[in-house]
Amino acid sequence: MARMFTSAAASSSWITGFTVCLSLIVSIGAQNLYVLRQAVQGEHVRACVAWCVASDVLLVTVGVAGMAQLLGSSPTLAQWLQWGGALFLLGYGLYAWHRAFFAPGQGLQTGDGRVARGLLGVISGLAVITLLNPHVYLDTVVLIGSIGARQDGWLKAVFVLGAASASLTWFLVLAFAGRRLQRLFANPRAWQVLDALTGAMMFVLAWWVGRAA
Repeated sequence: MARMFTSAAASSSWITGFTVCLSLIVSIGAQNLYVLRQAVQGEHVRACVAWCVASDVLLVTVGVAGMAQLLGSSPTLAQWLQWGGALFLLGYGLYAWHRAFFAPGQGLQTGDGRVARGLLGVISGLAVITLLNPHVYLDTVVLIGSIGARQDGWLKAVFVLGAASASLTWFLVLAFAGRRLQRLFANPRAWQVLDALTGAMMFVLAWWVGRAA
């Protein structure tokens, strides 16, 4: 009976971590669009997926370990994170619109079709988008971390494992979707449309995050 109870508790914690994390990361954000873009270009996709999953696990673990409670007890810090997230999203939206309307195809097209970037350059760009976006900390450290912190004892680790599984599942789906869209994005016009839509979505997210601050 005790073993069945333990198994049920572990399953519940894993499912909670999986569903909570998946519900928050399955959205059109700067990190997701970056990974999708790399998948369409076919550049260092596995490294991008590995980075995203590792950073999610690290940030969720930090939140579960106690950072969420610290941020929850400091409304001023949480508000600064929200404002910072709104400004980051606004800046990313402006950059996307710059590519779409003033420099279409910038960094993508060359005489033979495409400019390839090295692994360090790709991961550095992804790291900036991940770690310098305050909104990421609100999702992973504060929201997911505070829920995971309520788990008992070793179930916290099971919760983190569930969150890691959700992150891996989502970014593998993005990578697969990007590969399926490669033929569509052979047309530079498709990149311009994607950048225009990306900018519009970032502006909406910036407004939503800033309004909540």
